[in-house]
Amino acid sequence: MDVKPAMVKELRERTGAGMMDCKKALVEASGDLDAAAELLRKQGQAKADKKSSRVAAEGRVVLKSDEREGRYALVEVNSETDFVAKDDNFRGFAERVAGVVLDKRPANVEALMGLAADGRTVEESRLELVTKVGENINVRRFEVVESKGNVGTYVHGARIGVLVELEGGTPELARDMAMQVASLAPRYLSSDDVPKDVLAKEREIIVAQTAEEKKPPEILAKMVDGKLRKFVDEITLTGQVFVKDDKKRVRDVLAANKAKVKGFRRFEVGEGIEKKSSDFVSEVMAQASQTR
Repeated sequence: MDVKPAMVKELRERTGAGMMDCKKALVEASGDLDAAAELLRKQGQAKADKKSSRVAAEGRVVLKSDEREGRYALVEVNSETDFVAKDDNFRGFAERVAGVVLDKRPANVEALMGLAADGRTVEESRLELVTKVGENINVRRFEVVESKGNVGTYVHGARIGVLVELEGGTPELARDMAMQVASLAPRYLSSDDVPKDVLAKEREIIVAQTAEEKKPPEILAKMVDGKLRKFVDEITLTGQVFVKDDKKRVRDVLAANKAKVKGFRRFEVGEGIEKKSSDFVSEVMAQASQTR
């Protein structure tokens, strides 16, 4: 049948699919826009299934907030390449997902994917995006913080996002704490939060490192204890050197401001995901082959 350009344009605007895919779907659906849109969704699911095993370790971290309600949402959405992570369609999808998380506060990612945004579910929007960009797209994780206290937020280059909940202090201090967490990536809040097995393993490593030192046992024991304290300070927020004044520790800054950190969340794009080795030229060639 003869498919008019206006029909292709309308279907493309509705689904985000490529022009040729829209034209083929309209021909197969005998010009029925709704049927063509449904066909494209099914094709998107098929493409997503094929790509689901491909590693998606790039992407964006998005932070949304409603300070009047005291609600904050941190979301990580992944793509396979940094090229797609910078695409306007991907950015728009990530922003919409974060908006849904902020407004609806779903229990988990599975529940999130079934929620509606702009007339379609998050999962339907994801499938449409997979069809359009030709990559595996995942909504990996999110956190929602609800607090009437001081909440510090910071996003660095869309790759690192931080929320810090403060008791006491000031909004400026909360912001400083968020930048601290973004910069030095503490694993725990304070020494009390470091698991015993982590301490035991590090002590074992330090003892092995100092085994060749020709010093009395009591001196070696003090060396081990000192190195262990340094290790704990480096991995805990309150023990770290304050990034804005290296003569102070974070615990000293908090004490001086009569403040306490109740908790923090830090997302970094792709952390913990085993990435495949690649190079820029290969990524571009892959993108080019998918758009032909």
